[in-house]
Amino acid sequence: MPSHLDSAGRPIVVVTGMGVVTSLGAGKTENWQKLTAGQSGIKNITRFPTDGLKTKFAGTVDFIPADPMSAPELSEQLAGLAAEEAVAEAGIGRAGDFPGPLFLAVPPIEIEWAQRREMASASGANANVTYTDIVRTAASGKYGHHHRRFQFNSVSDNLAERFGTKGSPISLSTACASGATAIQLGVEAIRRGETHAALCIGSDGSVNQESLIRFSLLSALSTSSDPPAQAAKPFAKNRDGFVMAEGAGAVVLESLEAARARGAKILGVVEGCGEMADAFHRTRSSPDGKPIIGCIRNALADSGLTPDAIDYINPHGTGTPENDKMEAMGVMAVFGERAKSIPMSSNKSMIGHSLSAAGAVEAVFSLLTLLNQRLPPTINYQVPDPAIPMDVVPNQARDAKVRHVISNSFGFGGQNVSLVMGREPA
Repeated sequence: MPSHLDSAGRPIVVVTGMGVVTSLGAGKTENWQKLTAGQSGIKNITRFPTDGLKTKFAGTVDFIPADPMSAPELSEQLAGLAAEEAVAEAGIGRAGDFPGPLFLAVPPIEIEWAQRREMASASGANANVTYTDIVRTAASGKYGHHHRRFQFNSVSDNLAERFGTKGSPISLSTACASGATAIQLGVEAIRRGETHAALCIGSDGSVNQESLIRFSLLSALSTSSDPPAQAAKPFAKNRDGFVMAEGAGAVVLESLEAARARGAKILGVVEGCGEMADAFHRTRSSPDGKPIIGCIRNALADSGLTPDAIDYINPHGTGTPENDKMEAMGVMAVFGERAKSIPMSSNKSMIGHSLSAAGAVEAVFSLLTLLNQRLPPTINYQVPDPAIPMDVVPNQARDAKVRHVISNSFGFGGQNVSLVMGREPA
């Protein structure tokens, strides 16, 4: 079999460029240094008033001015920064002329409070404004800029024009698995022979008052704010919820054959992708763990690897009591007794949960783990949970021999995706 095909006869898909932006900073270098040093990017929110909110902290990207910016505008800026870094590292195509499609994970988009208030004020209905009043005002033709901005495809359309990607850009949202789904779609397009390259991005800039209130009403957010940097406690017994965050991750995918033909530096291989949905509940995982177990097993089967080949797990690891318990159950079911000794550390302990971006951000960190042979820690792990007898790389980074990693992304509504990644093939 040709060396550029995998064991199933499909094109091997490699990564030739990566970019990342999180609450720790912009770019791979700064993020990796701080991540492996165990630093936290979680802090008190200063962008908007938090009076009356139960959760007053998040992993915000404060070095980008975000006021009065909307979530789609900030998501676009974050995605652009990550994509610029990834495309520059790949050295592919020309400026504004990327030789493949765009797959973009973005948060669900809807008109936000500031814009609603603007139209409510313009409706002339005073204090008794209704939804009908706002709709009638929107229909006046004076708010076309809001209509253009608050469309789900607005971010991808703008990025496609900026980077010159080919074909219609794909916007997607599979809850907290979205970033991993974007990468999976890119892998599948290359394997089908539809393209030799793809730009895959996950981005989320939706830390705002409304989102915080909605997640708070679901009892999903941590309220442990003393200090905020210690709020995210994945896998610890005293975990009490996730910390909302912003960020973006981008990867340039290519077929191995095309990458080698142009002399590109290969950063890693996306060896397998697996997914499985359960639709058990809007927020809770199926109590038997079958969808999570099936998702991980599907990714391993797609990669052609056995569980024994995995040296490190980058878990979803949100820090909610339910999610961490179900993920641990799934990992133990797939890996058996070996699950206790496979290192499994959560990036979210330091950067928070970047929602639609998380799968892409954590894929970048998984690839950096392979390149640097160093495992980031799970910080704030002071109270072990006897129900999760795992090696979570507590509090300190660790050098290790890593050949293959699996990165898990498990979203609300049972939308689950796992990615298996490895080092450059011989």
